[in-house]
Amino acid sequence: MHRHEVIIIGGGVTGCAIAYNLAARGLRDVAVLERYYLASGATGRCGAGFRHQWGTKTNCLLAKHAIAKLETLAEELDYPGGIDLKQKGYLILAYTPRMVEQFKKNLALQQSLGIDARWLTPEEAKEIVPVLNTEGLLGATYCPKDGHANPFKVTDAYARAAKRLGVKIHTYTEVLDIKVEGSLKTVLTNRGTFQAPVVVNAAGGHAATIGRMVGVDLPIKPERHQILVTEPVEPLLDPMVISFYHHLYCQQTPHGSFVMGLGDPNEPKEYNERSSWQFLVQMAGKIVRLLPPLKNLRVVRQWAGVYDMSPDAQPILCEAPEVPGFFVAAGFSGHGFMIAPMTGQLMAELILGQPTSLPVDMFHLSRFSRGELLIEPSVV
Repeated sequence: MHRHEVIIIGGGVTGCAIAYNLAARGLRDVAVLERYYLASGATGRCGAGFRHQWGTKTNCLLAKHAIAKLETLAEELDYPGGIDLKQKGYLILAYTPRMVEQFKKNLALQQSLGIDARWLTPEEAKEIVPVLNTEGLLGATYCPKDGHANPFKVTDAYARAAKRLGVKIHTYTEVLDIKVEGSLKTVLTNRGTFQAPVVVNAAGGHAATIGRMVGVDLPIKPERHQILVTEPVEPLLDPMVISFYHHLYCQQTPHGSFVMGLGDPNEPKEYNERSSWQFLVQMAGKIVRLLPPLKNLRVVRQWAGVYDMSPDAQPILCEAPEVPGFFVAAGFSGHGFMIAPMTGQLMAELILGQPTSLPVDMFHLSRFSRGELLIEPSVV
């Protein structure tokens, strides 16, 4: 029997960030349970980008504060070698009048929050990305402080810093069931039993399953998204290029490889981490039209990961009303990595009963039963 003050289920970047922030605030009797290795789930399978350019005030603020933390994270966590931070911007492409209208609305919101984003004509977009095919393009938005970081290094940095402060991290420890007896939660795993008055569900695509173990219904569905990486080549693309019209994103890492992903709006809502040949065909067909010089790149490998989708593509950050001491940090809908530095801080503040650095009431689970959804329009 392992007894702790807090048990965090999920060893991705969110779980490790929460653990570090709790320990940094003095609560060090914390255990993280991960069913495989750290960052083996959505964190290690994501596109690794971060952006300020969102369509809701909540996501803009989360991203703004999280990115500010990413910029100094290696120093804060004493992580030699850094986290492969690259800030060369996001170029988000508009192809329809409706997109133009939405993007300009987004820009007004972003600029009101002090975010340095702006509208570009197709000609200006091509100045930033000379290899861009602007056929059919009506315009684009651009924020120079958007960028990329290495999700494995970010997670490792949080985990190492947390362990230095006394946090226990248990990998290859799969949660099988949770029993609630009064204020105490007993977590049954394949490697023993853990007890704590506080349990945090940071299980990503498995969050709904963990919720059901304690009788909490989470409206979170797993959704497969596929990615590929190419051979490294000389610098060709500075910003991340995103097209909601094509459901894709593409960036070049500091190493020189291109990482690109494709979303399928018809993807079944089920847990599936298998990649497909159809993805490779579709991705190649779309990207060579959008960025023609990439046609000669060789693909090194491809993989799939899972978004933990909520009904409004916004996270659930709260204590479950039905089960005091059971906290939820899930439903990130594809942008968990980029806001993890702020999520870790906010969840630690919630758990410790401290005033939160940003308002979080709007992320409460009860918003779904009230019908008060905060729809995020800018998700790939």
